[in-house]
Parts: sequence; structure tokens; C-alpha cells
Amino acid sequence: MMTFNFRIFSATLLGVFVATSAIAQETPKDAAPAKRPATQVGADIVRTEPLSQTVPVIGRFVPNQAGQVAARVAGAVDHFLVEVGDQVDQGDQIAILVSKTYIWERNRRNAEVSNAKARLATSRSKLQLLDQEMKRLQGLKNSPAFSPARLNDKQQENVSAKSEVSESQAMLMAAEAELQLGEIALANTVIRAPYAGVIIDRHTEAGSYVREGDPIVTMLDHNNLEIEADVPANRISGLEAGRVLDANMAGGTNLRAIVRAVIPDENSRTRTRRVRFTSAFEGETMSTAANQTVTVLVPAGEIRDVLTVHKDAILNRGGAQLVVLIDDGKATFRPVKLGQAFGQRFVVLDGLVEGDEVVIRGNERLRPGQDITSGTPTKPKENPS
Repeated sequence: MMTFNFRIFSATLLGVFVATSAIAQETPKDAAPAKRPATQVGADIVRTEPLSQTVPVIGRFVPNQAGQVAARVAGAVDHFLVEVGDQVDQGDQIAILVSKTYIWERNRRNAEVSNAKARLATSRSKLQLLDQEMKRLQGLKNSPAFSPARLNDKQQENVSAKSEVSESQAMLMAAEAELQLGEIALANTVIRAPYAGVIIDRHTEAGSYVREGDPIVTMLDHNNLEIEADVPANRISGLEAGRVLDANMAGGTNLRAIVRAVIPDENSRTRTRRVRFTSAFEGETMSTAANQTVTVLVPAGEIRDVLTVHKDAILNRGGAQLVVLIDDGKATFRPVKLGQAFGQRFVVLDGLVEGDEVVIRGNERLRPGQDITSGTPTKPKENPS
């Protein structure tokens, strides 16, 4: 049976007491607790930007390039290399026509070029020989053997030989041009994509005969879609090139529509004009299709500058709307009065000034006076009156 040793217990307890007293003596009584690091938050700047009343106008995505790809030469379709829905790059092969006839035609024209070159060489040799004979006859002018009539004959033959050389040169140029046309026709038996896009239809099949100009496939450039909208003529004045408008798609996807051009052609029945916009998505590029509907918010009145704050900065506490400002590294809560919403922002009617830095991420867990930082230096702002 284990017995309790009072002496050992007393010695142990005394040791713990001495160690605790030593630690207490080393730690100053008035030492401040360790300061916590500032909380990292996401922030945005209160800014002034133009605002106007808007009206929704229904538009659609349209491709910059779309249409039928036609055969450039006649022939039977040997085989297809694409199916409907395939994506192709510029220059990719779409279909192949039977090319044996064009190969032999090219070879025949190549032989005609060789024949024309031989004729030209013969004509030049004949002219060179006549030139030598004329020089020899001219050297005999002071000799009793000189014959003026013979010299005249050689001069006429020389003129005729020069004409033959010119004719042979022309025939060679014609033969070479025919050969180039044959090469082009042979190359055109391969139907290629004129631009990058998607095959949306096939108009023939392998084994079918197509004539020059017959459609082979229909394709569209799905990588470069613009927005086209029929805008009322009385709303056109505010749509100068480069103007950025808000737009949205079915499902709530927001994007920016940038005015590229106002088409100077008014529909006499609807009194609208077509406007082309380039599209810029917020975040990742969305998958869009030709003729997909998009609603563009077109200015309906005069543009005015308003003070705006990001919607994620707004906190609803006890029926009041608050924002958290970063004021000299501290969290400062301030009530605000807001106006209408547009896009990702609210109009500020009271409570903030331009340049204020407000917290938009992490503001729900902050306390007044808490140390915070957004990672960027800011200047302290005066409280609005």
C-alpha cells in the first residue's frame, strides 16, 4: 500500500511557488498587452462619375464575319474534313475536290512553258547568227567582194529575227501566265477556311459535283461578336463613339457595351437607327452566340455627375445604412444616405465625399476603432458637414 510522503509533497509545492514568484518578478506590472496586427480588408474609393436616366433597348449579338464558303473551281467533292459545330482556324482545310484533272492540266501548261522557252532560245540564236553575218559584211565595205544587196538582205533578215524573238518572249509570258492559272486552280481544289470560326452548316456531301461559286459550308466568326441594337432616333444624340453603357443578358449577367458606330440609316417605319457596340464582360469572358438577346441601357436624358459608392460597402444595421471608412488606419462607421442604384454602385446623397476609402470586403466583422489596412496608403478625410 502506497504511503503519502508529506516531505516530498511539501518540497515540490515549494519549488512551484518559487518558480511562479520569479516569473512574476520578471514581468512588469504595468506592461501593455501585445498589440494585434491590423486586419487586412478589401477597399474601394468613393468617386464621381456621369449618370443619366436610361431606357432599356433590346439588342442582339452579331458576328463581324459570317457567310457561305464557296467553291472556287468546279469538280466533284472527294471528302470533307469538318462537321457541323467544328471550330476551325484561318487556313484550315474544310473539303477536298477531286484534283486529277487539274494536276494534268497543270502539267500540260508546264510543258507549254518549256516549249516556249525552247522557241525563245532558238530565236535568240538565229538573231545572234545574223548579227555576226552583218558585222562580217560591213567589214567588207572597202573590199571588191562587198555586195550592198546582200547586206540589205541580211539587215531585213535581222529585223525579222528580232520580231521572232519578241514574239517568242510574248508566247513564253503567256505560257507562264497559263501555268500560274493552272497552279491556282489546282490549289483551289482544297477548300480552306477564310477566317477562324465555327462550321454551322454543310451544303453538299462527298461525291457531289459542285460548280464554281456553289456553297460548300456556312461558318461564322464566334470569337468576334458585337452587339447591334435598334435605338430610337431621339436617343441617338448621347451615343458618341467610345461611350460606355451598361447592358445585361438573360440570367443576370452584366456587361459593358461600348459604342463603336451609329449606322447613318434610319428605319422610316420604326424611326430607329442601328448602333453597333463592342462588348466587355466583367470578370471572365462569357460564352455568347450569334443572335443571343442582350438589353442595353441607353441614356434617356441629360448626363449629370454624381457621387457613387460600391454596393458591397453598404451595411444595414438597425434600419440604417452604414459604411466603414478607413480613417488613419482605423475602422470608422458612418451613416449614409443613398440614391438610386446603377450597375455595381449606389448614388451617394449624403455622408461621404469624393476620395473616401470604404471597406467592401471584410466589413461585416469589424468593430469601431479597430486597426485595419487595405494594403494601400490613404490620406485621412474630413467628415462631411
